[in-house]
Amino acid sequence: MRTDDPWYDALASGPGDHDAPPAATAATLPPRSDDARTGAGEGARTGDGQPANCEDGPETREAHAAAVYVAVQRSEAFQQVRRRYRRFVAPVSVAFLAWYLAYLVTATAAPELMSRPLAGVFNVAMAAGLAQFASTFLLTWAYVRHARLRRDGLALDLRWETEDMARAYTAPAPRTAMESMR
Repeated sequence: MRTDDPWYDALASGPGDHDAPPAATAATLPPRSDDARTGAGEGARTGDGQPANCEDGPETREAHAAAVYVAVQRSEAFQQVRRRYRRFVAPVSVAFLAWYLAYLVTATAAPELMSRPLAGVFNVAMAAGLAQFASTFLLTWAYVRHARLRRDGLALDLRWETEDMARAYTAPAPRTAMESMR
C-alpha cells in the first residue's frame, strides 16, 4: 500500500509523470484524444497508446474526467468504503442523539432527579452534562480509530487509482525530446 497522498503532489506532476490506466478500468472509459496536439489522423495513437480519434477540447476532458469518477463510484472498492462508513456512523449517530435527547428530556421532565446532589454542590445534572462532553470526545476518538483501521487504507488505494486514471485521461500526452526542442 502506498502511504503518500496523490492529491498533495498533483500540482508537482508534469508531462510524462502519468502512467497508463489500470487494465481493468481502461475498457470502461472513453478513449483519450490528442489530435489537436499531435496532428495525427484517423486511427493514429497518442504517446500513451490510446486512440487519437476526436478533438481534445474542454468538453472532452470533462467527459473523460466524469467517466473516470463514475467508474470509480461504481467500483466495489468505493462501495466497500461507503458501506464501512455507514455501518459505523449510522448506529453511533442514533445512539448519541438518543443519549442527548434523554439528557434533555430528563432535565425538563424530572428536575428533582437532576438536582439530586452527588457530592457537595455537584449534582446529577452536572454529572450528566460532563458525561455529554466526555461521550463527544470518546465518539470522536472512536470515529478516528475506525477510519484509520477500517477505511483509510482502502480509501488511499482508491484515491491513487482515481488519480492515476484521471491523469492518464486528462493530462496532455508526454512530449518527445524532438517536440521539446521546437
